[in-house]
Amino acid sequence: MSWQAFVDTSLVATGHVAKGAIISIAGDSAWASSPELTIQPAEMKVIADIVSGNQAAIDKAFAEGLHVAGVRYVLARADDNVYARAGRDGVCVTPSKQAIVVGIHNDQQQAGNATSVVAALADHLKKTGY
Repeated sequence: MSWQAFVDTSLVATGHVAKGAIISIAGDSAWASSPELTIQPAEMKVIADIVSGNQAAIDKAFAEGLHVAGVRYVLARADDNVYARAGRDGVCVTPSKQAIVVGIHNDQQQAGNATSVVAALADHLKKTGY
């Protein structure tokens, strides 16, 4: 399965995620993303720093927000999964071994379901070596 197929079928097609992306664990490239989701290079690097456990990046995101595709989200959680909100929309981020899965839900979708879908894809990638 292609990286784009993972985004399309394992994230968006579930109905629990409005748009998604898979980026490298280093935060230096996007492997696949929804057409309307463009995560900027600086945003990818911050996401990678947060999931790697960089405390300075986590503290800064809690203080200033997490920006994804130009939208500022208020960081709510940064542990095994990262979760942030912008109004009733939210972003879920879960790393695998070599990638980071990003899922954005809208106000018609439940945060918990979106987080579960993102985590499930990350778990699948881990089991397959990614």
